[in-house]
Amino acid sequence: MDIIDRFEGEFAVIETEDGTQNIPRTQLPEDAAEGDVLRRTEDGWDTDAEATRQRRERLAARRRRMLCGGNK
Repeated sequence: MDIIDRFEGEFAVIETEDGTQNIPRTQLPEDAAEGDVLRRTEDGWDTDAEATRQRRERLAARRRRMLCGGNK
């Protein structure tokens, strides 16, 4: 799974299973945001809205559990 970690100038720093890589922002969809899950296509990169939504839900649940001492 490739995830946008952050933007640095004209590049997006992408977390991959093998580490990180820098990709020019121009190769990503205009609405790409930090935390979005990416998938490679024949034409470059596309965001995976469903995978992004699921990932954000898992992270929010983890934060709730940490803040509530594991009770939720």
